[in-house]
Formats: sequence, C-alpha cells, structure tokens
Amino acid sequence: MFNKNKEQKNNPFEDENFNKNTEAENNNTKESAEETTAEENQEEEMTEEPQENTEEGEDTAKLKEELEALNNKYIRLAADFDNFRKRQMTEKENLLKYGAEDTLKKIITVLDTFERARKSVVSLSECEKIKESYEVGIKQLYDTLDKIGLKKIEAKGEEFDPNLHEAVMRTPTNDYPVHTVIDELQTGYKLHDKVLRPTFVNVADEAEEKRTEE
Repeated sequence: MFNKNKEQKNNPFEDENFNKNTEAENNNTKESAEETTAEENQEEEMTEEPQENTEEGEDTAKLKEELEALNNKYIRLAADFDNFRKRQMTEKENLLKYGAEDTLKKIITVLDTFERARKSVVSLSECEKIKESYEVGIKQLYDTLDKIGLKKIEAKGEEFDPNLHEAVMRTPTNDYPVHTVIDELQTGYKLHDKVLRPTFVNVADEAEEKRTEE
C-alpha cells in the first residue's frame, strides 16, 4: 500500500505553494490583460487624433483651393471690365472725332457741284447762266441735307407755333388772320423731330382799326 501522507504530499493540486503560485499567475495574467486593454484603448485614441487632424487638413486645403479659384475669377473679371472700359472710351473718342464722317462725305459731293459751277461761270456774262448753276448747286445741297435728316421748318402762311417759330415782329393787318405767319425772316431747321433752330417770323396782329372800334 501507498503511504497516504506521501501521496498527499506529492499531489501538486493540494500543494500550498502550488496554489499560491497559480493564484499569483492568474493575478499577473489579469493585470497583463488589463494593461493590454488600456494600451489598446490608448492606441485607438492616438489613432483617432491623426484621423481628425487629417480631415481638418483636407478641409483647409479644399478651402484654399476654392479661395484661389475665386481670386482667379475676380482677377479675370477685373481684367475683362478694364478692357471693356478702355474699348468704350476709344469708341466714344472715335464717335466725337469721326461722328460727322458720313455726313461730310455726302456734303463733299455738293461742294464738287459748287466748284464746277464756279468754274463754269468764270467766263460768263449772262446772269441767267449764273442763276441756273446756283439753283442746281443749292438744290443738291438741300436734297443731301434732307437725306441726312435736316429739314426746313416751313412757316409762311402757317399759324404761329411757339415750339417751331420765334416771333421777332408783329404786324397789324387785315390781310391775314391774327397769329398767322406773314413772312419768314430766318429759316429754321429740324434734325428729324428735334428743333435745331426755330424760324424767325413776322406774325399778323390785330389791325389798329378794329382796336379803335372796340
């Protein structure tokens, strides 16, 4: 038979030192597990921070790109506006300088007619020939001005209109109705519908006899 006490002594599960060591190892394992978990959590926190920083960096870079794009767009618009302003100034200067170009081209032909008429009457002594040449030239001039838009303001025999006429004389008479234009003293002109100069006129006024009778 085996010695019972010897068996108990040799049984490692009943050995007091073995149990203590096992308990210590368990405690150490638990502590190691806790430390490992803490380290993992810390690593996760450390891993999350760079991600946040990366996102902020991406947002900043995106904002910089948008700002640069807007700045470039503004620069282009400013350059386009400056070019437009310069073109407008050039066109305005050209209009003021050469605006009468088409008009003068039309009048030049009339000057040619007057020049030919002047040369043709140098050796003439008959007034009829001179008058005829003058009439041709003046008619061509009026026709040209009429095409441009310049028109005479007809006044004689018309009722006085302060918008078209300027009364520089008033003549009491029974030959014309009161406020009728008797005579044109200076011709007035319109450019299309705009009055450039009113016609200076003599207007019929009420006769002295009628005033005395009243």
